[in-house]
Amino acid sequence: MPDVDEPASPSVVTAKVARRAATPIAGAIAGILFAVTFGVSVMILSNTMADIAGDTGKWLEVGSEPFKFALGLIPFAGLFFLWFIAVARERLGRFEDQFFSTVFLGSGLLFLAMIFAAAASAGAIAASYAKDPSGFMASTTYVYARQIVGQIFQVYALRMAAIFLISQATLWLRTGVMPRWMALLTYPLALLLLFVVAHADWVILVFPAWVLMVSVYILVSHLAGRAPGSVATQTSPTTDAEGP
Repeated sequence: MPDVDEPASPSVVTAKVARRAATPIAGAIAGILFAVTFGVSVMILSNTMADIAGDTGKWLEVGSEPFKFALGLIPFAGLFFLWFIAVARERLGRFEDQFFSTVFLGSGLLFLAMIFAAAASAGAIAASYAKDPSGFMASTTYVYARQIVGQIFQVYALRMAAIFLISQATLWLRTGVMPRWMALLTYPLALLLLFVVAHADWVILVFPAWVLMVSVYILVSHLAGRAPGSVATQTSPTTDAEGP
C-alpha cells in the first residue's frame, strides 16, 4: 500500500502558528521604527534647511553635519516602511481586495521611491557644495536642485501618502480588520495631505504619526492575543466527536 502522509504533530503546528503570529509583531515594530526615523529626519531637515522662498544656501555652511545625518536615516526609514506595508497586507489576509490593494501597494511604493529620490537630490546638493561652496550656492543649479527636493518631497510624496491612507481606510471599512474609528480618522488625515498646497513642514509629520498609531494598535492587539496558552488554544484540534 502507498505511504500515507501522517498529519503534523500538534507541537509542529503550534510552532508554525507561533512563527506566523510573530510576523505582524515584527512588522508593527518596523512601522514604529519608520515613524521614529522618518519623523526625526524630517524635523532635522526642517530645522536645518532654509525656506525655499529665501534660500541662498548659507545653511550649508553651518548645518551640513545634521543635514547628512538626517539623510542617512532615510534609507533605514524606507526599509522599515517596506516591512510596515507587508504587515498591513498580512492584516487583510484572505479579505484582501485586489483593486484597492493594488492602489494601496502602488501608492506605498511610489511614496517610498519619491522620498528616496528627494533624499538623493538633497545629498547631491551637499556633495556639490563640498566641491565648490561659493560657486555652487550662487548658481542657478542650486536653485533648481533645491526646488526639485521641495517639489518631490512636499508635493508628490505627500499626494502618494494621501492615496495610501485613503486605500487603507477603504479596505478597513470593507473588511473590518481594523477599528471603524481608525478608518474614519484616516480619511480627514488623507484629505489634509492631499489638498494642502503650502510648503508646511509639519504636514509631512502627519504620515509618520499615522503609521505610528496603526503600528502601536497592531502590536498591542497581537501581544494581547498571544497571552499564555492562546496559541495552543487556537491550534488545538476540535474535540467534539460525532455521535454514533
